[in-house]
Amino acid sequence: MSKTEPTNDGANDRRTLTVRVGTPDNAFDAVEAQLAALEAGDEPEPLYEVVLQREEDLQRLLSARNVQLLQTIAREEPQSIREAARFVGRDVRQVHDNLSELETLGLVEFEQVGRSKKPTVWYDDINIELPVAITDTEPVDDSAKA
Repeated sequence: MSKTEPTNDGANDRRTLTVRVGTPDNAFDAVEAQLAALEAGDEPEPLYEVVLQREEDLQRLLSARNVQLLQTIAREEPQSIREAARFVGRDVRQVHDNLSELETLGLVEFEQVGRSKKPTVWYDDINIELPVAITDTEPVDDSAKA
């Protein structure tokens, strides 16, 4: 995951995280482009990106409960997992499990506040990119050709 400066679209400084499904090779393309820009003396575009390797990870991210948690954390800024569970009206253990999963996917971070773990997000919006056409980096199954 890469975090950089917020987007600058006038008075509204919203940070948008791009989540896309791709291979590890695809994940490095954007970083290589930024390094090339730096070497050329240019300032690279900000990069807010999480690359998921499997569509199943995207499906987990987009579950109604996970989306509700992300929205609640961004809006309410709960001070603990327990408080987040109260905001969404769910069992603390279920919320903990969902937040741990979102942390594994790179979408939630935890801050230690005393004995509590405070869930946080650093972005305001999520943009999903899902390739549906075969690219040159994906293997092609020639067995289907007759």
